[in-house]
Amino acid sequence: MPDRIGYLFKLSGTRTPTACLALSMLALATDAGWPQGGPPPSFGVQSPAQQGVPQGPAPQPIEPPQQPENPGLINEIGKLFEKSKSMLPSLKSPSEAMDDLNARAKDAGESLSNMARPSMMVTGRAACLVSANGAPDCKAGADRLCQSKGYKEGKSLDTDAAEKCSPKVFIPGRKREPGDCKTENYVTRALCQ
Repeated sequence: MPDRIGYLFKLSGTRTPTACLALSMLALATDAGWPQGGPPPSFGVQSPAQQGVPQGPAPQPIEPPQQPENPGLINEIGKLFEKSKSMLPSLKSPSEAMDDLNARAKDAGESLSNMARPSMMVTGRAACLVSANGAPDCKAGADRLCQSKGYKEGKSLDTDAAEKCSPKVFIPGRKREPGDCKTENYVTRALCQ
């Protein structure tokens, strides 16, 4: 039994100062609260205006003094709602909303009709033109291949390349020079519309 009592005294000895500190801070916190509308307390320090310095006649205000802004929670929530009104987009009238919806539906219908246009894969052989930078331009070759089959335009699906050389290359004992051969590209398969 004495061991239990000693333990209780020891336990209360470590927690009592903590509890007293918490209670004293709670007591101080209830007195230090400021009212929402008034000025903060001066804590015993007087401003020069309160010390009784003689002053001349007070100037007459031209306009009535404005009410100080109330920094309370309700006022801050009101400011938040005012700001949110400017951030949100304005609502459209029903006729404007319907016009917008009709325009979007028309655009979607045109996109679907472009997709639904029948396309056909054709095979053949059409030469690709050489562009300004030296690369083959096979779009023109695909268009020519599709136009030869009765379609308007096309996209190249498959290409082929062949080397075309001058007859000088076939002379026995002659060395091949850099300008003797060139590579030509052809469209062999295209998707036509």
